[in-house]
Amino acid sequence: MPLTLNTLAELPGRPSEHVLKEDLEETGLSREEVLSKMRERLQIMREAIDRGLSTDAPSVAGMVGWNAKTLWEAPDPLQAPLLKRVQAYAMAVNEENARMGRIVAAPTAGSAGTVPGALFGVADHLGLPMEELVMPLVLAAGVGKIISRQMYIAGASGGCQAEIGPSAAMAAAAVVELLGGSAEAAVHAAALALQNTLGLVCDPVGGFVEVPCVMRNGFYAVHAVSAAQQALAGIRSVIPPDEVVLAMVGIGRLLPLELKETGEGGLADTPTGRRLAQRALTRKP
Repeated sequence: MPLTLNTLAELPGRPSEHVLKEDLEETGLSREEVLSKMRERLQIMREAIDRGLSTDAPSVAGMVGWNAKTLWEAPDPLQAPLLKRVQAYAMAVNEENARMGRIVAAPTAGSAGTVPGALFGVADHLGLPMEELVMPLVLAAGVGKIISRQMYIAGASGGCQAEIGPSAAMAAAAVVELLGGSAEAAVHAAALALQNTLGLVCDPVGGFVEVPCVMRNGFYAVHAVSAAQQALAGIRSVIPPDEVVLAMVGIGRLLPLELKETGEGGLADTPTGRRLAQRALTRKP
């Protein structure tokens, strides 16, 4: 039987090993082949972060491109380096996406910053090498795969809850794995992250994956780290993890089309949103 979140939570040992075992059985690839692919993807994530933090070049539509660098170079009045790092890393990746740079869809391009923002942000904060991120990334992929069996991971199918929700869940589980947590803690971190994205609409201004998408990844990377921290402390989702996924599916079906990536509702339908969309459509590269 395919893994579910509930069954994964009950298994002993590192949850990533169970995800990897299932993947090897399904694909026929060797362990080293899969881990090598994960190392390649981590390197791409690292490069996207580094590029995004070092440039303020505008995006395709001209609405973003400077936010990650601005945050990264700004003073830190809260004296919260982890918070700042996680946000800036996530935004850097999504601004790279908005510039048509090379990123890893994790699980989508619009939610590509959440996993690297949380995972690399925590690792760099603690001084951990990239090799220690390989198995957490395997787990992140497994969580995304389990969720995708219930619903298409796309804003067009279920609103932004179906994109940023799974990405936050993936990131939360990965951070728990990175910090040595149990399978139960990792799965419940994913559930806590996912349940607190329920109902989130997909309302990109002009249909571009820029506003509010870039900043949203920054917020939800922090959200994922918060979920991991709660789960590592012993907090559990009252609603079983698989039922949280089903709740997301049900809400996605209820959302009107205007709130599913059409650019016809929410922030996209504000006077300023419509004005920015028109400006983007007439903007010369």
